[in-house]
Amino acid sequence: MNDLKQKYTVGVDLGGTNTVYALVDETGVIIDKASFPTDTPSADIWADKLASGISEMIARNKLEMQIAGIGIGAPSANPSSGCIEGATNLKWAPPVPLVAMMKQRLKLPVSINNDANAAALGERAYGVAKGLDNFIVITLGTGVGGGVVCNGHLLCGSRGFATELGHITFPFAKGRMCGCGREGCLETIASARGIVTTARRMLAESDTPSSLRQTDTRLLTAKMIAEAAEAGDAIAQAVFNFTGSCLGKAAAQFAAFSDPDAIILFGGVAKAGRLLTEPMAKAFEADVLHLYRGRVKILTSSLCDAEAALIGAASLPLLPSQPK
Repeated sequence: MNDLKQKYTVGVDLGGTNTVYALVDETGVIIDKASFPTDTPSADIWADKLASGISEMIARNKLEMQIAGIGIGAPSANPSSGCIEGATNLKWAPPVPLVAMMKQRLKLPVSINNDANAAALGERAYGVAKGLDNFIVITLGTGVGGGVVCNGHLLCGSRGFATELGHITFPFAKGRMCGCGREGCLETIASARGIVTTARRMLAESDTPSSLRQTDTRLLTAKMIAEAAEAGDAIAQAVFNFTGSCLGKAAAQFAAFSDPDAIILFGGVAKAGRLLTEPMAKAFEADVLHLYRGRVKILTSSLCDAEAALIGAASLPLLPSQPK
């Protein structure tokens, strides 16, 4: 029997590819978790699926009277309005009043924040950023996002859109068009899509033998390229050396605005581990201002899969400053 004094929340990680949701207790332990593809014909259909899944999960765990609220981490989320406003990796026409939609369906308090901010909150509470007051989380998945904690405070800006690190432009991405409509965004290099684009270009521009040539380039994935790199494939390793170096150069610029103790990679692409972190750290030290050289750690998330985002999102209803 569940302790009636215990409160639970539901965390939702709305990604460009999948939506993951979980029941989380007050200590950050995930009690139950499920997911479904984000790509639905409309936001209403997505909301119906999520509401149905959450209701079933709450009932399955017999926690109907113990849910403090729902927290959603989503791209381009405005915590003040409760809307998703112009997410480049979602097909739904903005603004999407997600908080109102979920409140109507679930009759529970609902909070929303940027997905990368949610990941930063989860990482600080339960991951490698525990105890740190100054750090940057770079989320690497379908897109690239950022969450920055400075002096213990999450940087959100006037509408919650601060630290869109994936949409800062760099010379190394010149000629690459981003889903946001601009050219040269970091996202065009360091996202899963960006890695695939780099691999296709390297394969086309070189006759170096590669196991990647055995696959139709239209079917390549970042995971396949990482696996080939781990197996010693020269082209695949070159892809990750390039990607990691670009991340390092970008992170060197990010360090100048927040003086972090650590820069943490999070998300599916970050699972490449040292394939990214080694060239990233090398490029970071070569490019960073001397004030930060030798003192900023490059880390990968210690939380499994999307747990940082889920736990961070689940903590949103418990934060006193969050709109509900």
